[in-house]
Amino acid sequence: MTLKINIRPVSNRKELRQFIYLPAKIHKNHKNWVPSFYIDDWHYFNLKKNRYTAYSEAIRFLAYQNDEVVGRIMGIINYRYNQARSEKMGRFAYLECWNDPEVAHHLLQHVECWAREKGMKTIVGPLGFSDQDPEGYLIEGYEYPPTLSTYYNYPYIIRLLENEGYTKEVDYVVYQVIVPDIIPPFYQKIYTRIMRSKKFQLVEFTSRRQMKPFIQPILQLMNECFSGLYGFVPLDASEMKDLANKFLPIMDPRFVKIATLKQDVIGFIIGVPNMSAGIRRSKGHLFPIGIFHILYSAKKSKQMDLLMGGVREPYRGLGLDVLLGLKTIASAQKAGYQFIDSHHELESNFKMRAEMEKLGGRLYKRYRIFKKNL
Repeated sequence: MTLKINIRPVSNRKELRQFIYLPAKIHKNHKNWVPSFYIDDWHYFNLKKNRYTAYSEAIRFLAYQNDEVVGRIMGIINYRYNQARSEKMGRFAYLECWNDPEVAHHLLQHVECWAREKGMKTIVGPLGFSDQDPEGYLIEGYEYPPTLSTYYNYPYIIRLLENEGYTKEVDYVVYQVIVPDIIPPFYQKIYTRIMRSKKFQLVEFTSRRQMKPFIQPILQLMNECFSGLYGFVPLDASEMKDLANKFLPIMDPRFVKIATLKQDVIGFIIGVPNMSAGIRRSKGHLFPIGIFHILYSAKKSKQMDLLMGGVREPYRGLGLDVLLGLKTIASAQKAGYQFIDSHHELESNFKMRAEMEKLGGRLYKRYRIFKKNL
């Protein structure tokens, strides 16, 4: 006899706690799964504190079976994104459950009904408030550990979605690049040419204090560079501050490079040591000792994860991407790293994919955002 499934929205702190900590139960024996930072989750999933709700609407559902929590999901409508693109698109995110088609069905159905009642015509996911949140379920590369701000799901979650009528919306690809001993001559020529011109300046750092004045200009440039990308919503000043506070403590000055023209930031690249092992060991808690596990993991890591990068439109095609990339590779070589993870690239971003392949990168992970008409 199948036990009845009840779906209820999160309405108090106890239920919010159940929502936040459910993934740790589901993935308890999942070898490569890495928890999020719970200190961030308490802020993000509290809709009274999450700044995105200034222009978005969200709902959190829990699934109960015999009074036990067996699943969760979040529904989101980003009105700023929809208005900018003349869309009526809802989103689902943070879907977690055991391999139970009925639980998945009820969770998705409740979010779909909620989005439909709000006038939405389609629903996509997993996609959070913006592309700075985890986006897309892993569909290839389960044998590799995740990086920051990415999903690491069981393969069965894909089947559960497809059974509910969800189909591919967009794919992201990730390349693994072996840190080369010798830079390909093609790139070396471009690098030599741009360095000889002395038109642009490269800024490198040895401390977070040096980086701090550049964080705001980098995020403003990110707004410009990412404006046309799928799922991206430009950040306002308060969101930039939040993002800076979130990532500055984990950023490694060695792997942040900036290109300037007359002191104006026109290009950037940001990488961090892969710290998955430390976050896993910390079980998502920074204190009292979790931070030391994470710092130790970062110190011992042999992989650098690229977080983001961009060049202002008028200066693309001049070699700035090569300058920033080769300087980053040089820092990776000096640190003794063996691999670089490219992070998400849109499947259709053939230019960036070609650059990764020229460096010998191999596609080793793929993520998918799904879509369903309402």
